[in-house]
Amino acid sequence: MSKPDAPAENAPQSRSPRRWRLALGRFAENQMSACMGDGGPCLGGADARMDRALDHVYGRAYQKRGLSLDLGAARQRQKRSASLDPTAMTLPDWLGEMRDLFPQSVREDVQGHAVGDFGMHEILADKTALAELSPDPHLLATLLSLRDRSDPAVANLIRQVARRVVDDLLKRLKTRTTPALTGKRNRVTVTSRKGSARDIAWNATIRANLRNWDTERQRLIVDKIRFHGRSRRHLQWEVVLCVDQSGSMAPSLIHAAVMGAIFAGLPGISVRFVVFDTSIVDLSDQIGDPVDLLLSVQLGGGTNIGKAVSYCEEELVKVPTRTLFILVSDFYEGGPPGALVAAVKRLAEARVRMLGVAALDETGRADFDKAMAGRLADVGMPVSAVTPDRLADWVGEQLA
Repeated sequence: MSKPDAPAENAPQSRSPRRWRLALGRFAENQMSACMGDGGPCLGGADARMDRALDHVYGRAYQKRGLSLDLGAARQRQKRSASLDPTAMTLPDWLGEMRDLFPQSVREDVQGHAVGDFGMHEILADKTALAELSPDPHLLATLLSLRDRSDPAVANLIRQVARRVVDDLLKRLKTRTTPALTGKRNRVTVTSRKGSARDIAWNATIRANLRNWDTERQRLIVDKIRFHGRSRRHLQWEVVLCVDQSGSMAPSLIHAAVMGAIFAGLPGISVRFVVFDTSIVDLSDQIGDPVDLLLSVQLGGGTNIGKAVSYCEEELVKVPTRTLFILVSDFYEGGPPGALVAAVKRLAEARVRMLGVAALDETGRADFDKAMAGRLADVGMPVSAVTPDRLADWVGEQLA
């Protein structure tokens, strides 16, 4: 796991060897000092504090590789006075340094690595430390995967982190995705009421602002925006979210739970929510509260995607032509691949509308089995890594 870039103190230094030294860690001190030519320490002041805070996490990688952190003999051979002693930091000290020295984006990355990759599970046993973590979906995914190892006394704090993350996602994603879900665009009706950028009626907007043409600057000054209206839907649709709960899919699971709650809040749509590994759990009765749903999930285990799809086909798809089936998985099938392909083919033949989602988060990037994705696409299920906005667009298009 590589370190995130530390913030530069100023622009010229950001291009200097200090960034390499921060990235490579304290074991590069001798070589970097030699390259710089002055024989002195590479880092000082705030840089040295950053280095100690980062080493508190990433120095553990050397231990994982069997490299001793006892450098006493090496220090005796050094002619310089600089020490490479491991930094002795308490957990509160480390959290304070992270808060003082790094922006939130870097803190989130490092804290996620600390808990998820380098075994700093003492964070989960410390109420104060847990309360100081910057909540984000990836940190929540890590906490959910490790909550069984934490002190039961901090379970409520994990719930609080989950609530903060879910509420933030609901607030942001609902604003961005609801316009795509509340009705198809009505190009006949144009309104001055506010809408999203995708609903702007450009021709009507230009006509409404022609008097504002600036001949000198050759620009149209827009002070009146016109939007396409949206027609409401009245026919019932069933959205089936079938979500892989293996550890690597945890961030997508969080976003799927939030999007499921948004779908369930719309008129004319009912939502079924199923999670699976080698077993299957129907959590549809908890779709109204994504936090309760997420805290019911048991991350990890194997993966039998075909078994989950067959369950949804047999138990949840009642009216195929009014069903949207969304499969969220990395498509690395642990069960018989032929069974998965056959189940998807049957759903396609029944005219169920389907989408395979290889990742569902705000980056839209994924590592997934492209060969299996290709086989599923051939029998009727397109597969893509998508952002929540794009998923809402797809659902809106299917329901139109």
